[in-house]
Amino acid sequence: MGKIEMKGQHLDRLLADSTSTYNTSYQHAFERLATSHCGRPATDILPLLRRAADESLLEFTPADLREQAEAISTGRPYVLRVRVL
Repeated sequence: MGKIEMKGQHLDRLLADSTSTYNTSYQHAFERLATSHCGRPATDILPLLRRAADESLLEFTPADLREQAEAISTGRPYVLRVRVL
């Protein structure tokens, strides 16, 4: 299980929200990768997750991104705790 802290006004960077003016959310990118890369090696998925996090201006730890890549690779659920500051 991963965790991230963020300010409330930046939740649209993480979560898909149809009312947001922010172009892309990390949730959308994660969902696309989970669909298209399930079963592929986590090492192939990791740089794609890093790029998605960077584009969404989110600061995941390397360990969190590895855990997310492994979840996508194996097809298992990934739980992320979000603490709003």
